[in-house]
Amino acid sequence: MPGILLADDHIIVRQGLRSLLERHGFEVVAEASDGREAVTLAEELRPEIAILDLSMPILNGIEATREILKLGYGIRVVLLTMHSESADVLAALSAGVSAYVLKSRAAEHLVTAIEEVRQGNSYLSPQVSRSLVDALLVHTAPPAEPLSTRERQILQLIAEGMRTKEVAEFLSISVKTAESHRTKIMHKLGIHDTASLVRYALRHGLIEP
Repeated sequence: MPGILLADDHIIVRQGLRSLLERHGFEVVAEASDGREAVTLAEELRPEIAILDLSMPILNGIEATREILKLGYGIRVVLLTMHSESADVLAALSAGVSAYVLKSRAAEHLVTAIEEVRQGNSYLSPQVSRSLVDALLVHTAPPAEPLSTRERQILQLIAEGMRTKEVAEFLSISVKTAESHRTKIMHKLGIHDTASLVRYALRHGLIEP
């Protein structure tokens, strides 16, 4: 059975998922409470599959997916989320996730998703599949992303309440570099204050209320 990394910022959710997976014979090799921790554990343990929550602090599921895939260990990512909107699904697939499973149907679909992913297939929860098909039928494409990966990471940290100096320390960059990134983010988004940055992050799913 594959080694599974489980990442969700709610311990009760992680406990429930671990119980579900272990009942089906899967081994949960580690748990993470935020996206950055998930990336670190993926690099250390090289699990076969990483199950990530979409909305996590420090690094959300999509950004964590990008970082994990960059490691080059062939880790397959299953994204677990409450969001079924086509824009979220398309963004996740573009980032490289192998499966997109709704939390409301995890008990029914998560094990199937893992089995499909292990065989090299992709998997979408049925409700997500319908949403995606509807979006494609009306030629809906994900909006162009104005920010780089680093800028999205910094925007999430700012929206979560970190000051520029704290962002610099957390990412091991200079304060000047952090300030430069912040300025570029505001310029690209046409935003001039922190409150508006937070609202932007909320609207685009980088943080939750």
